[in-house]
Amino acid sequence: MFRRGRRGVRHGHLRIGNHPHRGRHGNARRGCRAHQSRSGHVGRDASGTCRRSRQGTRPGRRVHQHGMRRHRRLPGSTAGGARVTDSSMRTIAGELAGLGLSVVVDAPFGALTTYGVGGTAAVMVEITGAADARAVGKVMASHPGVDVCAFGNGSNTLVSDGGFDGLVVRTRPGTSPDEMAVVVSNATVTVPAWMPLPVLARRSVAAGACGLEWAVGVPGTVGGAVRMNAGGHGAEIIDSLVSVDVVSLRTGQSATFGAHELALHFRGSALGQSHCVVSATFGVNAPDGHRCEDALAEIVSWRRQNQPGGRNAGSVFVNPAPGNGSSGALIDRCGLRGRAVGGAAVSDKHANFIQASPGATASDIIGLMTLVQDQVRESTGITLLSEVRLVGFADAVIARFADSSHETVGIRAARSAMARRLGEQS
Repeated sequence: MFRRGRRGVRHGHLRIGNHPHRGRHGNARRGCRAHQSRSGHVGRDASGTCRRSRQGTRPGRRVHQHGMRRHRRLPGSTAGGARVTDSSMRTIAGELAGLGLSVVVDAPFGALTTYGVGGTAAVMVEITGAADARAVGKVMASHPGVDVCAFGNGSNTLVSDGGFDGLVVRTRPGTSPDEMAVVVSNATVTVPAWMPLPVLARRSVAAGACGLEWAVGVPGTVGGAVRMNAGGHGAEIIDSLVSVDVVSLRTGQSATFGAHELALHFRGSALGQSHCVVSATFGVNAPDGHRCEDALAEIVSWRRQNQPGGRNAGSVFVNPAPGNGSSGALIDRCGLRGRAVGGAAVSDKHANFIQASPGATASDIIGLMTLVQDQVRESTGITLLSEVRLVGFADAVIARFADSSHETVGIRAARSAMARRLGEQS
């Protein structure tokens, strides 16, 4: 049965009592009556509290032992042109829920990023380890036409207002302390990919391993940092990365790759959207008195003084080729500090940051990025490209900001080799 929602979107319903993943408790309404949706469907979020429907505080409904909350029609196509249907996404959600994973349909996606803007994901599943990632990949192997997106902290991601009509795989720390442990061995540290970078820096120093202090001021997780070769304060991931364990979210196969196999380059790598980094090993140095602790304090102090807080995704544009200055300096030279489009504004504190005010949209941010890119190009002849990952946007928008100059033969070869080892191509 379908009904048309207030925004003209068709919503389907499954009676909870007849839902294939109803679960052993049977009664989905237990403890959730206060947040019952108009359709009568309810469900708990990961913390055990209830979420309202889109007409309430947030969109989304969880698929779990207690059933589904809401359904929506999923318009559009994947990047490969295959039609994404409501039926196919319901099937995927049901299969993932049947594995005991936490699954949400029509899930808040943009709201989970540091910008806090953007639409929903057709389906979102949370994973807490490599085994979960492999299980998701095995499910998705039967659905090759559906886009898959690995997602961590959301500190370097902008989701379109239209959302993402595929599966988002969100990595989350588990409940066991061992799942956030720093393992030090033979001048290396190995950590789970969902560990926040500031935690990596502090715990490494606490364990007597130095060399990663620069990461204390960088938001995001280890996995995301590896994907984009994150850096700061004169250092970046490529300087210390030894190897990573990667799971393909398309096949469920996994492999270990040396840093040299990732084609790491300035703010990028050969890792694709469906490649889930599950752990990383870094080379480290022995401590030198209190130098490491002092470095942590200095970096944190510098960040607070020189970079804005609030809703942003850090540096928006990749620095141009050496000799052309920084992106922030070029934006400043064009007098764009403080320039706004809707609820998005170039930061007064750092010109390469875009701040999102309450009520801002992803369209506001993309509009401001376009304005900045155009004016810098007109003034300097330099085209600024995005450091922020754009998800759910039209191909033309992504191509406008894509760093195609780094798509060298070496990067393409590394990507192809990675795909073969992960069973994504023969």
